[in-house]
Parts: sequence; C-alpha cells; structure tokens
Amino acid sequence: MADNNGVFPCYQNQFQIGNDKESLSNIADMETFSPSFDNGIEEWTPYDTEGWIRRLMTAKSVTISVTGKRNIGDTGNDLVAGLLMQNGRAVEKPFQWTFPDGTTVLFENAIINVTACGAGDSTGVGPLEYEVMSNGKPTVTVAG
Repeated sequence: MADNNGVFPCYQNQFQIGNDKESLSNIADMETFSPSFDNGIEEWTPYDTEGWIRRLMTAKSVTISVTGKRNIGDTGNDLVAGLLMQNGRAVEKPFQWTFPDGTTVLFENAIINVTACGAGDSTGVGPLEYEVMSNGKPTVTVAG
C-alpha cells in the first residue's frame, strides 16, 4: 500500500488461497469478513495473591468467516468452492491474510469450511460463504 498511516477502508484487507504456499491467489468477489479469536486462558488462585486470580494465555485459534459471491473461473474462488463436498485432509489449504499495512499471516494448513455455495433467490447472485479455521501456528511476516 502506498500510505500505511491513518484509517483505511476494509477492502485493503486481502485473502489468498492455494494448493501450496507458492501458488497463492486472491479470492474474487468476497464482500465481508469477520475474524473471531479464541484464546485459552489458564487460571489459578495461589494463597499469596489473597484471593486474586492469576492468569496465563496458553492457547490461541482464529476463525475467519467470509461471505461473497460465487465467481466461476476465478482461481481462488474456484478452489474454495471446490472444497464444498470434500472432507478430512482434503480441506486443508494454505490461506494468507494480507493486512492493509502489508503484514501477512499465513496459515499453512487452514481448514476451509464451505457453508454456502451457489444457492439463493432466483434473482440473486449465487453466494460463496466459508470459514477459515486456523490449524496450528501461523507464520506472521510484519511489513517492513
């Protein structure tokens, strides 16, 4: 991005998917995304804290819910839609989130859970909706 300061429009977030991390492609016609972070917190109450709880974050996961339109012929969109009837390890794909400042988060074995594909009102545009679920620790590359 040319200017990495100040506020930004959400469309500057971009997502890529591929069959391997060398073949990542943008996913066309996605409209909304909503990340959800699940943090595992261990709690304990030792005698020396006089009843005050101590905590330590010991686990993390992220789920990114994405909604958009089915775009037949787009490499990224086709790859996601092609996972609709897959199961097991077949739905594990490299998935990358590129932030507006250029920082990337690569989930090498993300679970792609397709929840809607191509169905709707007769006058509507076919949807493509899915969740990207972390599966192990991602690689974060901070923009330089």
